[in-house]
Amino acid sequence: MRKIVTMTGHALAAVALLAVAVPAAADTQAPIAAAASPSPEDLRALADAVLAESYAADGPGAAVVIMQGGKIVYQGGRGMADIGGSRTITPDTVFRLGSITKQFAAAVIVQLAQEGKLSLDDPLAKFIPDYPPPGATATVRQLLQHTSGIQSYTDMPGMMTPESTARARTTAELIAEFRDAPAPTKPGEVWAYNNSGYVLLGAIIEQVTSMPWHQAVEERIARPLALASIRDGVGGEDTPVMARGYTGEATSKAATSQPIHMSAPGAAGALIGTVGDLAKWAQALHHGKVVDAAHYKLMITPTVLPDGSTVPYGFGLGLDPLRGHPAIGHSGGIFGFSTDSIYVPDADLFVAVFANSDAPQTSPGMVMRRIAAAAVGDPYPAFTRTPVDIAALEPFFGVYLIPGGGERRFFARDGKLYTQRKGGGTLEVFAGGDNRFFYGPATLSWFALRRGADGTLVMDFAQNGETPMQTVTRSGPIPPEAAAVEVPRAELERYAGSYALGPLTLTIAFTADGTGLTGQLTGQPPIPLEAIGPAEFRTVGVDARLTFEAAEGPATAVTLHQGGQQLRAVRSGG
Repeated sequence: MRKIVTMTGHALAAVALLAVAVPAAADTQAPIAAAASPSPEDLRALADAVLAESYAADGPGAAVVIMQGGKIVYQGGRGMADIGGSRTITPDTVFRLGSITKQFAAAVIVQLAQEGKLSLDDPLAKFIPDYPPPGATATVRQLLQHTSGIQSYTDMPGMMTPESTARARTTAELIAEFRDAPAPTKPGEVWAYNNSGYVLLGAIIEQVTSMPWHQAVEERIARPLALASIRDGVGGEDTPVMARGYTGEATSKAATSQPIHMSAPGAAGALIGTVGDLAKWAQALHHGKVVDAAHYKLMITPTVLPDGSTVPYGFGLGLDPLRGHPAIGHSGGIFGFSTDSIYVPDADLFVAVFANSDAPQTSPGMVMRRIAAAAVGDPYPAFTRTPVDIAALEPFFGVYLIPGGGERRFFARDGKLYTQRKGGGTLEVFAGGDNRFFYGPATLSWFALRRGADGTLVMDFAQNGETPMQTVTRSGPIPPEAAAVEVPRAELERYAGSYALGPLTLTIAFTADGTGLTGQLTGQPPIPLEAIGPAEFRTVGVDARLTFEAAEGPATAVTLHQGGQQLRAVRSGG
């Protein structure tokens, strides 16, 4: 399904705008092909092969489960649960679930509504009387749907630092961190993924049930459904089968991830568990064993905004098709771990992939979608890298306007082909034959080039490999870039330093040879900066600009211009 932003305790916040994941060159996009309606044996063979090509055996890896018709047809693991301890990942390995936790919290809330112990339209103030406006008027339903307008605490400066994430908190103490923060919007106006909302739902569970939110999950869900591994991360991570979380390298050189006390995510992401128990949970949830049919329908109904538009998100569950099939699921991201899951109702199919790295070699969502698509008999197209005449493609180079705003650029540089979304990074593409182009093994997206009946140049783009394809036409050539300028070293020294950008730090430093600057966000690689003015720099390979404020002495602030946004970061050190 579409990647739902999941920032529970995770360093990858919405302001991480300099990040760019450039796929490594590869000879094939998806060498594993499956026949329609694969047999269980063929599906197991495919899952094994996808795992093997997606994760190194000696680095952080992943566990996978496939359930069809209520029966687990495959469980497997690849990579190391503990590199130093030489412990491999198995289906019994326990992972941090991250924001997959939200559907458990949502289910308890819905159970309480079904029992008449609360109403989905009750205001937050009914449960936390001293909560300040306008958040006090946000309803339980709006908290569930991410439309409360309350500030998400994981976007607040300083909240994602090691000192903050390693600190234990009660639910009340966690709420105190964000309750007085200015509300970005009024309740009900805007959909914005919000971890604070689910922490508050945890508080409501505690108020109504007179027990910790995670204990309510265990007593109402985990124990009745025999989900032995699904529990609170606080204390639960002491289990011998718990995976160690990693970051950075996708090999045996991977570093241990930033520490986080599992009280910090609260009901937004603190649960742990195995892929097998998540499959059993999905089977129960989607087959009437958790809430009744009417309340289940509420959980999987898209959110409707005041202007009539809809957002494919219900209560702790995201909604988006897989190869044309309606699908339900959620992903999770937390220090050291990445998770994803999907349920396809018309095939009664569930697939989950848990990885023990917050920067995995292959995203769990990529592995999940490939396996699920094959299981429903409609695998993603397989591409083989083929030679291409770049000169023959020159008429297609240029800007393609995307309906609703934005653009995608297609161009060649140093004998290689690239595309770039407005505000994004450059991504290398490879010819796959028949005027089709793909991005390597890191994504399922691909596109085809053609001439329309009227001679217009057309790009048909399959975002994440899904249909229908997005058709865009070439609007013209790529505008010339501003010329680079020389900036004296004395000026560059004024700009070097650390700047607070949301929950992250933007570090401006000199290049290795000392002749220029780089920009680096927390947890991301440095990106070269090229001066186009005395205090203005563009980010090389990313469609963004930085402008520094420096009348005298060190720069006091820097503004990031990207994708129509302007984010100002104040100097915090250096």
